[in-house]
Amino acid sequence: MSNYSISIRPYGVHTVLVEWPNKVEEAILDDILLFMRHLRTNCLDETFWEMIPAYNSLTLLYRKDPIDFLAFSQTLHDWYSNKEEAVLPQKYLWKLPVCYDLDFGIDLKEISDVLDLSIENIIALHTKSPYTVYGIGFLPGFMYLGGLPKELEVPRKAQPRARVQKGAVGLASRQTGIYPQISPGGWNIIGNCSVAMFDASKENPCFVNIGDKVQFYAIERAEYDLHKIEGEVGIYKLEKENWYA
Repeated sequence: MSNYSISIRPYGVHTVLVEWPNKVEEAILDDILLFMRHLRTNCLDETFWEMIPAYNSLTLLYRKDPIDFLAFSQTLHDWYSNKEEAVLPQKYLWKLPVCYDLDFGIDLKEISDVLDLSIENIIALHTKSPYTVYGIGFLPGFMYLGGLPKELEVPRKAQPRARVQKGAVGLASRQTGIYPQISPGGWNIIGNCSVAMFDASKENPCFVNIGDKVQFYAIERAEYDLHKIEGEVGIYKLEKENWYA
């Protein structure tokens, strides 16, 4: 099993940050997930340890005593160098509906002008290929999705909005994502996803995991309204496939 050059640094008295090369690559993300699985299976008790993967890092939080950083960092290096062969958790491709109606896509016209693309082309590019879930954070269930076509890369808005609608689908630099609840936000909004991304009442509040894939598909306003009703009564069925690539 190939290893990367990793660095480990303290991130508070109860936390350490393990960092991989500063690149956005699925191979690096997979290595992080494999190391996390090795730690869970062979090294750390999840009763006391929280593990948070994202992009090119793994944050380890110990819920009990302060960490002896020098000793623990050396142990981590040893665990990483000698980690066992492991199989990645099953990944899924989630197919999520988005309504790109201009009532929802409040920045579509502006983005169309900035990128010199028609709204139809923006939608076609946004729904063309699957994205990789590189991180979940900022808000519970907020997915950072990498793999945005270069033609759609736009900077964050210079002035964030005080209120972004739940389900809003946005673009920011090389990423796209969905706001799981009403919040402030500076991403460029191009539509709204009719599927709730986070539900605290469920055993698994966020159904998507880091390393999964997401692909959007366009729906009309009437279908969006139907999905919302189905979600409220608990009969909406998520579309997913096993991902083997």
